[in-house]
Amino acid sequence: MTARRLLLAVALFTATLAHAQLDPSRFAEMRWRHIGPFRGGRTVAGVGVASQPNLFYIGVNNGGVWKTTDYGTVWTPIFDDQPTGSIGAIAIAESDPNVIYVGSGEGLQRPDLSTGDGIYKSLDAGKTWTHLGLRDGQQIPMIAVDPNDSARLFVAVLGHPYGPNAERGIFRSTDGGATFQKVLFKDENTGGIDVAIDPSNPQTVYAAMWEARQGPWENGNFKGPGSGLFKSTDGGTTWRQLSKGLPQTGEALGRVGIEISRSNPQRLYAVCGVDAKSGGVYRSDDGGESWQRMSDDERLWGRPGDFNEVRSDPKNADVVYVANIVTWKSVDGGKTWNALRGAPGGDDYHRLWINPNDPNIILNASDQGAVITVNGGATWSSWYNQPTAQLYHVSTDNAFPYRVCGGQQESGSACVNSRSDDGRITFHDWHPVAAEEYGYAVPDPLDPDVVYGGKLSRYDRRTNQAQDITPKPLRSAAYRMIRTQPAVFSPADPHILFFAANTLWKTTNGGRSWTEISPDLTRKTWSVPSNVGKFIGTDAAKPKQRGVIYALAPSPLDVNRIWAGTDDGLIHVTTDGGATWKDVTPPQLVPWAKVSVMEASHFDPLTAYAAINTFRLDDLRPHILRTRDGGKSWSEIVNGIPARGIVNVVREDPKTKGLLFAGSETEVYASADDGANWQSVRLNMPATSIRDLVIKDDDVVVGTHGRGFWILDDIQPLRVGQAPSPVLIKPQRAIRWRWSNWTDTPLPADEPAGQNPPDGAIIDYVLPANATNVTLEIVDGNGKLVRRYSSDDKFEAPKDTGNVPWYWIRPMRALPANAGMHRVTWDLHYPPIARVKPSYPISAVPFATAPNYTSPWVMPGTYTVKLTADGKSWTQPLVVKMDPRVKTTREALAKQFELSMRLHGWMEQLAAALAELRGLRASLPADDKFGKELSELEGDEDEDQPTLARTQQSVHTLFDILQSVDAAPTAQTVATIDEIAPRVKDLLARWKKLRRPM
Repeated sequence: MTARRLLLAVALFTATLAHAQLDPSRFAEMRWRHIGPFRGGRTVAGVGVASQPNLFYIGVNNGGVWKTTDYGTVWTPIFDDQPTGSIGAIAIAESDPNVIYVGSGEGLQRPDLSTGDGIYKSLDAGKTWTHLGLRDGQQIPMIAVDPNDSARLFVAVLGHPYGPNAERGIFRSTDGGATFQKVLFKDENTGGIDVAIDPSNPQTVYAAMWEARQGPWENGNFKGPGSGLFKSTDGGTTWRQLSKGLPQTGEALGRVGIEISRSNPQRLYAVCGVDAKSGGVYRSDDGGESWQRMSDDERLWGRPGDFNEVRSDPKNADVVYVANIVTWKSVDGGKTWNALRGAPGGDDYHRLWINPNDPNIILNASDQGAVITVNGGATWSSWYNQPTAQLYHVSTDNAFPYRVCGGQQESGSACVNSRSDDGRITFHDWHPVAAEEYGYAVPDPLDPDVVYGGKLSRYDRRTNQAQDITPKPLRSAAYRMIRTQPAVFSPADPHILFFAANTLWKTTNGGRSWTEISPDLTRKTWSVPSNVGKFIGTDAAKPKQRGVIYALAPSPLDVNRIWAGTDDGLIHVTTDGGATWKDVTPPQLVPWAKVSVMEASHFDPLTAYAAINTFRLDDLRPHILRTRDGGKSWSEIVNGIPARGIVNVVREDPKTKGLLFAGSETEVYASADDGANWQSVRLNMPATSIRDLVIKDDDVVVGTHGRGFWILDDIQPLRVGQAPSPVLIKPQRAIRWRWSNWTDTPLPADEPAGQNPPDGAIIDYVLPANATNVTLEIVDGNGKLVRRYSSDDKFEAPKDTGNVPWYWIRPMRALPANAGMHRVTWDLHYPPIARVKPSYPISAVPFATAPNYTSPWVMPGTYTVKLTADGKSWTQPLVVKMDPRVKTTREALAKQFELSMRLHGWMEQLAAALAELRGLRASLPADDKFGKELSELEGDEDEDQPTLARTQQSVHTLFDILQSVDAAPTAQTVATIDEIAPRVKDLLARWKKLRRPM
């Protein structure tokens, strides 16, 4: 392309983007990176492959589908490109293990659940997927596949958790999911919770129906008479209810878990019941015609609705397992029980799979993740290799590197380093901070070693101790809280910490004392939402004041202005620090439209944003509200977010007016026009529930409810997204930070780890059209070229290099020249010496290890980045700063740099001399006299003689000593450099003289 044509393309491109909304091509090469924690989350689906005992699949709530081929040592995600990550069921066709069915939606009734969008199928063991249907079922807790026919299956569809719907019950397909027939249905309030096919006779099918509904308020739940256990003997065409010996009413029966013994299909087990009178493990020895309660031990059936899993040994019908808070085992047909696996605090087990060919192989899925035993439970694999943490909120601290903190459902809390000094983010880089699983975990902005969390604790990292600082140590009717309560520092005064219950509290001394600064801001009464349906009028649905403050947004511009939103659908604001409050609730906010997150503008004190979650009203539509007049009026701003995109959070970029980010139940969205239009920025992130996000400096940091923490580094391309677009985007400051200081044998390549940010300066550019040649140059303050990259650069794919296997080596690429946005990284070094054979450090990172440096770090300072495409150039300044933890003076760094450059020059000259000498010697006969002279000058690295090879190795050693640390050179190193200088000069002179006749 000629320079003139490129200029025209740039002009048209810039004019177009000035009026466009975040063209995805403008940020196409940006990438989210996962940082952990590697501690599993709630997993309710799991299955193995009998014929391949090493192969298992699990489905994680908001974590997608994962596969292991090594008994759980390494888990690999295989569903990340699909539109949902909420998984309730997985089934493998025994007749063809390549056929996998996945049911989306958790299939539970609990406050933090997420729904799905139907059933999926793979014909190639999870490589590719096809959506089949049942989209409005929202929750699929069980799938059963005919053991002899992979195209025949039954699906238990639980239905909407917060309202009635028709697409629920038991569905059958005989054509591999191309079509489904509803074969068992009671009413719009009762769904299918379990289904099982008799392995000895696939015409016999058992199914459990469950009538249950979650209420619009926290921990609200309803149950009805529709629950029941059913049997079909004609392949699911007709059904009859089984009841003899079971709890006699649907309310008493509740959720039923079914098991058919493989060794004796007339032996059935069921876990059901809701109280001491009805709850227990039941057994039938006549195919379900009659039942006997074998045990009423509450540990087996307690928390009905959360757990009802029962499985029997495929070779011994008297050996049976029940998953609950603990996994229990009976060897006498259910009469007596002993613990198989559990822990203090409760692991909460949901799904068991036992290999039909070897009952010692068991998969056990729980709230902590999935584990596998191959010896009947004597030992288990780990769940600390599954990055499926369910987080409620996310905060960051002001340390370097900054830490990312949040409460983790089922486990507790975690603060994770955003980058690691060890090359990758491992178990060494995160730690609990004593906050409860549901809560915020908020670092003190003035002391990053102090973290406030839960309801409410103060944790000090220096002592690893936590103190309860709850405003009222004992709850009462006047002091209400639910699982998640906001703890928020004032951005206008970092000494002020707010904590919200049904009233708002303030402390300025770290929780040693509190002041209540609001009345109860929740609804005193309300109309029962229509989605409660048939349960309206029951005691469980009786209106009473039960809401809490759920969202809090102190203004960064006005210390006295605070916005507060409640879970029952009210918004208040104070402009006098809490002395008075004004109800500014938008008229569209109906009772129990939860104000999930509020954000006070960083540019206008009268502007605020509110993410409204109406999931508990059986409304999956997105809702984001904005006010620009202090709450007098509100506008909904959701254009571009899909109709099923429930929004949990909205945030404003503190540096860019009008740039907003929102998190939905599946992905992150961005708007460059203050919410008028939204564009997905999911990029490489799997579909998962985005429960919270924050903007930390130049990064977007996300807390997901199923895939841990993620970071989108350097959002500058989004910040310039709607402005007249530069081809070369101004880089953010770069930190001279050592990517890995790990000094020992590297962790194994299959050790679970999060990803560090790019190691250097991130440089983004956008080409409006394909270019023939592109170069990127870095120039120092004196105009001297420091580094140059080109689209003509040539790189080999990683390959085994010496004793370094290929999979440790970082792949390199030439500077892209095709149209679109590109992100490259300058490593803040001068060019490597081409003639020095690459070597690799012991501080290696799989697929990301760069060669040992043969050129120095650049000095901190201001540089110029110059992009040239087909003759047209653009420039931007780039500031390089030191790692703030390094306290070495600039003078000392300059001395280090001067000596390093001196050694670098010697290494270049010596490497050139050696390369030319070796080439010349190779062209001579073996007994050539001149060749012998060349060999003597070349020498060997290991011989203590003044030869080129030995001196090159010595110079390189001195260079490594200087460059290995950001510190002043030692006196002995300086002295040794001075000592070796004459030798280098002499050797180069000898070579020059020796080669002169050539």
